[in-house]
Amino acid sequence: MMKDQPIVFRVQSLCKVYSLGEVSVHALRGVDLEIRKGDFTVMLGASGSGKSTLLNMLGGLDTPTSGAIFYRDQDLTHSTAKELTMYRRQSVGFVFQFYNLIPSLTAGENIALVTDISDSAMTPLEALRMVDLADRANSFPSQLSGGQQQRVAIARAIAKRPDVLLCDEPTGALDIGTGAGVLEAISAVNQALGTTTIVITHNVSIGQMADRVVTMRDGRIAEDRRNQQKLSPRELQW
Repeated sequence: MMKDQPIVFRVQSLCKVYSLGEVSVHALRGVDLEIRKGDFTVMLGASGSGKSTLLNMLGGLDTPTSGAIFYRDQDLTHSTAKELTMYRRQSVGFVFQFYNLIPSLTAGENIALVTDISDSAMTPLEALRMVDLADRANSFPSQLSGGQQQRVAIARAIAKRPDVLLCDEPTGALDIGTGAGVLEAISAVNQALGTTTIVITHNVSIGQMADRVVTMRDGRIAEDRRNQQKLSPRELQW
């Protein structure tokens, strides 16, 4: 992504300390990061490296112990609970490792839960079309494979046309072939809508499909590089 794109996230000296009884756990240790509009960023790191903590803070789900996070001109660090709720509702789409679909609702109805409270949402069918599942709108989650359920979850996340798509181990519960299909859907959304996309994973191979790879270790950014050549999800060697 070109350098002249506007900065969507600006992270400054971000620290997060959790207290577990008498023990203090330093999840983030002075993280500085800028992410620009439209970038597809993969964050790599072992369990406990701080990547999920950072993603949750970018999504307004957690607050830092010190430091600052800006989403465009909004200071998320000092936003009220109501302001953070509006930020998550209007600007951010979340995809998690487990699909969190409501079993008693069809794929289309699961997506309608989001589109009904959004101002400029696409229809559930439009969202399903983007992840190549338009023909399963009336299927219940139990009638779908794991990969299909995750693609419905992606459709739900993008149906409100979010500025940012945050994905936490989206292929963690899937096999290689199914995971590649899910990554294709995420990549297609990034390219078609220009959605700023961040995928966190411990799978190093997934970094090869990104514009940018940020590697975290022990609460710090250990490496930050841009790919000169990107692979498609189907070309990845898992």
